[in-house]
Amino acid sequence: MARAAPRLVLGLLVLSLCCDACKKVTFHVPSVLEADTLVGRVNINECLQSAEHISSSDGSFKVLEDGSVYTTSAVSLSDEKRTFTILLKDLQEHVEKKILIDLETDEKKTRHARDTVLKRTKRRWGPIPSVMIENSLGPFPLQIQQVQSDTAQNYTIYYSASGPGIDQDPKGLFYIERETGNIFATRAVDREQYPSFQIICFASTPDGYSPEVPLVHTIRIEDDNDNAPYFTQDVFQFCVPENSKPGVVVGTVTAEDRDEPYTLHTTLKYRIVSQTPSVTPAFSLHGDTGVISVLSPQLDRELVSTYTLLIEVRDMAGQPFGLCTTGTAVIKIEDTNDNAPTFKQMQYETQVEENRVNVDILRISVVDADEFGAPGSTAVYEIIRGNDDHTFEITTDRNTNEGILCVVKGLDYENAKQRILVIAVNNEAPYMLAPHSQQVVQSTCTVTVNVLDIDEGPVFKPCFFRMYASECDDIGTNIGKYLAEDPETGNSEGICYKIPPGQCNWVNIDEKSGEVRTVRVLDRDLGEVKRGQCNITVLAIDRNGKTGTGTLQVVIQRCDRNYLRIPTTQYTMCRDRKPICLSVGDGDDTSYSMPLVYRVTDRSLGSMWKITQHNEKSVYLSPVGDIPFGTYTIPISVSDSSGRRGISEISVNYCDCVTPSDCGSPRSAGSVTLGVWAILAMILGSLLLLLILITICGCCGAGVMHRQVTDDCANHNLIISNTEAPGEEVMDHNIIPLQTTDQVGSGIKTGDQQTFEMVKGRGHTLESVRGGGHQTLGSVKEGGGQAMVDTCRYSYSEWHNFTHPRLGEKVHLCRQDEEQKHSEDYLLSYNYEGKGSLAGSVGCCSDQHEEEALDFLDQLEPKFRTLAETCIKR
Repeated sequence: MARAAPRLVLGLLVLSLCCDACKKVTFHVPSVLEADTLVGRVNINECLQSAEHISSSDGSFKVLEDGSVYTTSAVSLSDEKRTFTILLKDLQEHVEKKILIDLETDEKKTRHARDTVLKRTKRRWGPIPSVMIENSLGPFPLQIQQVQSDTAQNYTIYYSASGPGIDQDPKGLFYIERETGNIFATRAVDREQYPSFQIICFASTPDGYSPEVPLVHTIRIEDDNDNAPYFTQDVFQFCVPENSKPGVVVGTVTAEDRDEPYTLHTTLKYRIVSQTPSVTPAFSLHGDTGVISVLSPQLDRELVSTYTLLIEVRDMAGQPFGLCTTGTAVIKIEDTNDNAPTFKQMQYETQVEENRVNVDILRISVVDADEFGAPGSTAVYEIIRGNDDHTFEITTDRNTNEGILCVVKGLDYENAKQRILVIAVNNEAPYMLAPHSQQVVQSTCTVTVNVLDIDEGPVFKPCFFRMYASECDDIGTNIGKYLAEDPETGNSEGICYKIPPGQCNWVNIDEKSGEVRTVRVLDRDLGEVKRGQCNITVLAIDRNGKTGTGTLQVVIQRCDRNYLRIPTTQYTMCRDRKPICLSVGDGDDTSYSMPLVYRVTDRSLGSMWKITQHNEKSVYLSPVGDIPFGTYTIPISVSDSSGRRGISEISVNYCDCVTPSDCGSPRSAGSVTLGVWAILAMILGSLLLLLILITICGCCGAGVMHRQVTDDCANHNLIISNTEAPGEEVMDHNIIPLQTTDQVGSGIKTGDQQTFEMVKGRGHTLESVRGGGHQTLGSVKEGGGQAMVDTCRYSYSEWHNFTHPRLGEKVHLCRQDEEQKHSEDYLLSYNYEGKGSLAGSVGCCSDQHEEEALDFLDQLEPKFRTLAETCIKR
């Protein structure tokens, strides 16, 4: 029995080993293996067909998917045997299997330097980083690496280590075997808490000698998908306008995973699990980015105002075996103005008393399906017709969305008994046409406002009236009337006027006539005056005691008797354009604040006349360029540095003369006027000319020789003749030959003819003739005229020299239009055109003495005898 017990225990140990390990494989290898050397191959499918994760417990070896085992670095087998484990995992079924690998060598080796045969091998003191699977199931202690020093061939080496996981937190997680250098883990590690460890390994002899420098060795914890992803928010809140187009981004949901980044463990996929309400899917979710977009083109807030989405996120790129979490996204549909407001009623009627102001007379309601209180449903009312005088105003009640119609100006029953208004309604937000819908028409309604008649008081028209008074006005000066009317009668009868006390007492108003008169001397500089004006409230009271008020504004204008003025205002300027010197003078004071500033206030005249400085008190006035002759009235303002100012009108007669004495009364530039005497002179001149023509014709008829006219004539018509014979020499004192003077015209004599041409006068009127530049009738008689042979011719010469200059001037003036241009159709001048006709003059008063026979006159018929006798001198 004693021998059977150990055998039984050994059998149980072997059975237990077979249960933990799928199988055991032994490979015979050399004592030294180079890197990337094939060690052998194991059949993984016999152990676990659906193995998704294959790893080696020894970092010096790696296992491929086909079961091939390779070295990751150079391996030296110091012992006769080396063991490691291949770990197989089925992540979906959560099954783990292990394959035990034994490496055996036949070479023997002792640790004593004297027994060792020296061989050159690759150093093993710096192995690659070790890898430990997170949340490993063991068995523990679990070997994860071995460190060895080449000096172990010559010395007895002991290994030790320190650092995190050994003698620092977390303490006791790793330890190293003193003789072999194998590193073991004592328990599972969480990568999210400790992703890696760096420990320091030491190699020393028993006597404390360290043939190697300390080795820094890294132990990396390989990630295990032990953390499910999670959303960054408990509930995601998003908003999107209704009627948004498909593809519009609503928002983004985000999730995180604590596992190792950039691995399948943290590759996340999103999807929509469900939508509430469960109508046609309205949104889509991008699986990789988590972006939510509009899917349905018909998001109508009035149908569904809020959507709730249940969203899932899964790692392992969304594979079914990945870990997942769900979250919630709430999407609110924002209102847009896709529903136009409409009136509940199309017709309204209300009434208001006349003259009522700021009173609400009506409330108007509308219907709008959009969200209440939002800009898309807030009504904006507008009066589009019937309110041209802005008597009415409509506003919106924010609490009820109703329109409040208000009267802001008093209505007058006498002017209009009824007002009809057309009101339209819109929203604050612009209207947006929903998809697959038609454009709507703006809603309007009609409001009839009846005006109620009431007995009103007098009304001033205008209600605000401005009157002007001067500081120079005497007490009692009438400055105007301010009247009121009775709206019922439309006149001012029976209305009394009154100024209430307590106002500025400059003026009073007559109770019956409404005349406003001054009651005191006005002064702009009084303390009670504000900017030289005063507003006075005037009362109008009718027979029934009704009262109306109006405002009278009295403006006091400054009356400065000491204003700056130019004393001399009449000047004459000849063609030499000599500048005129202007200087100021003051009737009361001669002290001014120098310098004085002169300026032409009229813009049009300012471009024709210029002012140049002479000294600080006077200036020169001269024309600019060529200007027409005439009289110019130029307003010139003069001001000093103290603010005193005055305007004087300077009259300049710009005359075509050599000296100012050559010009008579000035003639305004650009206009010609005729005085009463000028018109009378023209009439008298015309009568004189007519009288002279009649006298001459009569004299010619008396001087014709008597001829016998026979009754026998072959022809009963006058004989056509191109010649005219001269009459007898008539010596009649009533016939005066026409004389010409150098002042009016010039005679041109050619052959036996004489022509007369009028020349332009100097612009003198009858008044300017008196005493200047022309001969008078008296002067002619005294010898200034032409000497005549007889008395009759002397009298005509006197008359001719006196009247012809005046008549020529008047005729010249009448030939000119308003722009000083000659009228082509009034009076024409004829010059000499060549040799005269042989027939001589055809006038009966011709002074030619051609001796041609007039026998043809004897052949006249009896009916022409009377005409012939008229021309024969008896």
